[in-house]
Amino acid sequence: MATSSPSPTPTPGPGNQDKSQQQLKVAAIVTIAILAILCIVLVANLVSKNKANNNLTYELNESEQLKAELEKQYYESLSELEELRGSNEELNALIEQQKSELKDSKERIEALLRDSRNLSQARKEIKNLTAQVEQYLAEINQLRQENEQLTARTAELSEENMALTTNLDSARVRNMELSSAKAALASEKDAIEQERSFLAKKVNIASVIKVNNLEASGMKIKNSGKAVSRGAAKNVDQIQVCFNTSVNEVAEAGNEQFLIRIISPLGETLAIEEMGSGIFTNNANGEQIRYTQSEEVDYNQNEQQVCTVWSPSQAFAEGNYKVEVYNKGYLAGSTTLNLK
Repeated sequence: MATSSPSPTPTPGPGNQDKSQQQLKVAAIVTIAILAILCIVLVANLVSKNKANNNLTYELNESEQLKAELEKQYYESLSELEELRGSNEELNALIEQQKSELKDSKERIEALLRDSRNLSQARKEIKNLTAQVEQYLAEINQLRQENEQLTARTAELSEENMALTTNLDSARVRNMELSSAKAALASEKDAIEQERSFLAKKVNIASVIKVNNLEASGMKIKNSGKAVSRGAAKNVDQIQVCFNTSVNEVAEAGNEQFLIRIISPLGETLAIEEMGSGIFTNNANGEQIRYTQSEEVDYNQNEQQVCTVWSPSQAFAEGNYKVEVYNKGYLAGSTTLNLK
């Protein structure tokens, strides 16, 4: 069996050695470049993470700061509101309402602070909360001022009312005294009026002019025009009434009126208004009475004869007639007449 001898190893030449070194240099450069790029990427990532961490830390710090500011502002506001509490129920009710509104605002801001994206809005809300508290305090102080003024005015009015009440009581006392005095005067006046009326009535009665020789006659007018006395009713055309006035020094001289009342047998007063008949008041009893005719006399406080004629142009009935004469509303005399 034949044995082959090993092939001789080729000895590298100068050209191959330079090519190999160049390849090694390229590989090293590429590796270094890749490592450099990796380093740059790692550094960039690290910087970005550091920046994000810094931002997060800043936001966390700002959030905590805002929370602390909110807590401080809230409790200081509550303290200021409580200091303004007093005995006025309206004022205290307003304080309770404002405290409730502050609590709602605080809770709303706390909700904003839970999200870092709302920090800017939260800052605005905290500023608004400060302004809100200042407005609350201004409203309460104004209300307190108004209440103080109202209290002062109420006290003033109370004093005035007491003074008016005192004056009113005094006026009532005076009014009662005046009323009593007035009642006494009225009573006294009534008594005087009654006495005066009584005296006037007595004077009036005393001044009544009585009549004497009162006669009533049936008269017939003859063809000659002369009137003659007749006793038969069918022959009587008129009734003549004559009387004498009495002497009465109480009665004043002057015109006096005498009312003649002729009463028929049926009890009716003969009266014709066209012939001067009318109605008068009987002062003795206040009764309204018809009269037949009236006669005016110029009285001179002495005896005077007065005659009057009742001629109704109608027939007279048979029977007894009553004749009454009145002066000043009182009966001054009476007589009768019988016509057959």
